[in-house]
Amino acid sequence: MAGLYDELLLLLHGVWSRRWVALGVAWGVCMLGWLGVALIPNSYQSKARVYVNTQSLLEDKVGITQVQSQQDLDRVRSTLASTENLEKVVRNTDLSQTVSGPRDIAAKITTLRENITVMAQADPSMIDITAASADSSLSDGANARISQQIVQKLIDIFQEENLSGDRNETKQSLAFLDQQIAARGKQLEAADQRRVEFAQRYVGLLPGAGSISQRMDAARQEINTIDSQLVQAQSALSAMNGQLAGTPQSLPGVGPAGGPSALSQAQSNLAGMRARGWTANHPDVIAAQREVDALRKAGGGANAGGGSTPNPAYLSIRSMQAERAATVQALGTRKAQLQADLNTMMAKQVNEPGVASEQEKLDRDYEVLKTQYDKLLADREEIRLRGEVKTETGSVQFRVINPPSVPTAPAAPNRPLLLLGVLILGIGAGVGVAFAMGQLKGTFPTAARLERAIGLPVAGSISQTISAAQVAIDKQRMKWFAGASGGLAAVCLLLIVVEFVQRGMA
Repeated sequence: MAGLYDELLLLLHGVWSRRWVALGVAWGVCMLGWLGVALIPNSYQSKARVYVNTQSLLEDKVGITQVQSQQDLDRVRSTLASTENLEKVVRNTDLSQTVSGPRDIAAKITTLRENITVMAQADPSMIDITAASADSSLSDGANARISQQIVQKLIDIFQEENLSGDRNETKQSLAFLDQQIAARGKQLEAADQRRVEFAQRYVGLLPGAGSISQRMDAARQEINTIDSQLVQAQSALSAMNGQLAGTPQSLPGVGPAGGPSALSQAQSNLAGMRARGWTANHPDVIAAQREVDALRKAGGGANAGGGSTPNPAYLSIRSMQAERAATVQALGTRKAQLQADLNTMMAKQVNEPGVASEQEKLDRDYEVLKTQYDKLLADREEIRLRGEVKTETGSVQFRVINPPSVPTAPAAPNRPLLLLGVLILGIGAGVGVAFAMGQLKGTFPTAARLERAIGLPVAGSISQTISAAQVAIDKQRMKWFAGASGGLAAVCLLLIVVEFVQRGMA
């Protein structure tokens, strides 16, 4: 920590030893910066707040929702920023005094479009209109008056062209929409009639909805699904047939003691295993089959000569076999019906190849006309209701809450802040230059730094001896330095005072 402190002191000493260079650089940077700030033209801004309400108590009933407020605001912005309106602003304000031809008007319009702002507040009905003027060829007073004139003219234009023209605009819009709806209605009826006639000729051949191609694709997909189901059903039926063939219809009679014989017991066990779906390769099935074969060779076991009873396993397998057979038959019938309908449609397509394309064209024409017709109806209803609300209830209200005033102080630039910023920048530049010069010059302020630089021990150092005359000279120079530094700050303060005085005079 001590080493870091020593290094900081050495750096400050290097800067202090070159303080006159730092002061000169600071003066130069400050003078250039202050000159640049002085050349920036003042921008005067005038602002007005107006109340524009296009809603009414009937807004929920007629479908004029909050979205309409944003649409009205967008309409205000586009109206105010139009080239025609901005040209009126130029010709009816003091801006016309600096215009000498169409080129100057176009330039003024471009500048106005950049300096005009229309901003909605938290309440969508409150709108702020702001205009700024920063023409360097005009005085501050002229720029202030022009900014107020621009805002006032924009308000006048909006009142004249937007509010007074609502009724005429509504009537013209409704008349145009009525013509379009009537024409689209006739076209839609004709297109619908063509679709009905086409459907009676072709589309009824296949079930479902959609075009011929869509119905044929659906039929093919259903046939593929039935094929898959049919394969599964036939496989299940074959398994049932195999199990049924290997299952006896009846079981041998019981022995004298009332229990089943060994052979009948073994056959019953084997039938139960097959009824559960076990295959012939199952180890238990193989063992049971061997037991049945052995008992048969041995004469059927004890008490084999008794009567017989129906086999429950056979009856169960028989019932499942009948169910599988019915499923296979139903799937086959459905597949044959779909295939016949599909073949009929394919034959018609071969004889008349343009059927599918004709239906697609009819459906496409109908959907386009239907979409346009529905949109025209919705637009007409919305415009009609909005026009009736505005006409009957007088819902449109326009009131200037805060009229535009002539600004007394420029909105930009903030010269006092810029002047202080230039002062800080100049001081920083001077210190930076002094520091850089100290790093570039190969001097050694201490013996320790010299030792680190040459890698050899330093025997000692000689302290600087200052005479009385030199001390007096240093004091005089310090006074000069303090006066020059104070003069830099005084000039900055003087410029700030002049700025505030000019604002007061404006």
